[in-house]
Amino acid sequence: MNSKLIFTAIALPFLAVVFAFATTGVFTPPPIPGSHDVLPGAQRIHLPDAVGPESLVFDPSDGGPYTGVADGRILKWDGGDWVEFAVTSSQRHVLSHSIQQWSMYVEGRSARFHNKTGDLYIADAYLGLQEVGPTGGMASQLVTEVEGQHLRFTNDMDIDEEKNVIYFTDSSTEFYRRYFWINYSEVSSFRIFSSAFEFMQSILTIDKTGKLMKYDISTKQVTVLLRGLAFANGVALSKDRSFLLVSETTKRRILRFWLEGPNAGKHDTFAELAGFPDNIRRNSDGEFWVALHSKAGLLAQWATSYSLFGSALFKLPLNFKQLHYLFVGCKPHATAIKMSNEGKILRVLEDVEGKTLRFISEVEEKNGKLWIGSVLMPYIGIYTLQ
Repeated sequence: MNSKLIFTAIALPFLAVVFAFATTGVFTPPPIPGSHDVLPGAQRIHLPDAVGPESLVFDPSDGGPYTGVADGRILKWDGGDWVEFAVTSSQRHVLSHSIQQWSMYVEGRSARFHNKTGDLYIADAYLGLQEVGPTGGMASQLVTEVEGQHLRFTNDMDIDEEKNVIYFTDSSTEFYRRYFWINYSEVSSFRIFSSAFEFMQSILTIDKTGKLMKYDISTKQVTVLLRGLAFANGVALSKDRSFLLVSETTKRRILRFWLEGPNAGKHDTFAELAGFPDNIRRNSDGEFWVALHSKAGLLAQWATSYSLFGSALFKLPLNFKQLHYLFVGCKPHATAIKMSNEGKILRVLEDVEGKTLRFISEVEEKNGKLWIGSVLMPYIGIYTLQ
């Protein structure tokens, strides 16, 4: 008999038992040394009939923040309300005014302003790299395929305004993010169900088809810088523009790709983390804030270290909510990590019980405050640094 089939046959009943234990908290992710459980004190700003403010960005005049939400709109916070600034496609699904239950696409939508031109660039999970002018409106397509292959999971980006290039990631060439059914009776509750598991399958099978790429705004040419990444995710350029950071989410680490110096064109490990890194954002001091989607318990570590184990877990008769809960230790939470330019952990801020913030995707530091996004929640968080 095929060894993989034997392994699966053995693993399935074992994993069923593991799941039973996991739901009791046995596999709750361990605490991070030096962590401060202060994020329950964050303020929440809710979105109007929308969900998934993954990324937050301020314009060249410090207006905003702006955020992309799951229905394709780019919204701007004007200090008292959210107003529509741009849209990524006229064909997007129009959400019901009832936020109680809907079906939709949960898509990555990171955005960055080019501070010299005022243009907003958008990394859309399905539509690739896009651009919209300083006054907003309908976004235009820039890159939809690379090397003859359609971008399936465009994720995050950063801009080098001096060289006029955009660095961006495609998480997978095999899997789309697809769609999830979301149902919650109140904002503080979290229930998520899925009719397509490709996002989770990419993680559990340790898919290594992610890429880090460069788009030259002037020549419109794309260059692949790194291949074979296990869920390429967040991107951040160093303050001196000598290197790039990219989150390799499945491997729970951040890679450093050198752009200048004796190691130019090479990469190394910048940091290994206690969970699954999402977006990375640099502050004005050249330090980096890393948002963890969740910390990694023992089961999550096994599943993302051994593809056979992860594949067997995926084959269990579990819905997305159950699989997701295994990864987060059956307890929604929020973890933000501040790192030095050399990769040293400087600060860890958390909402351990998920009282205010959950499943954060990005942390943007601005004027003494942290602006915090989430690809799953219908609100952003604001935390005043002490």
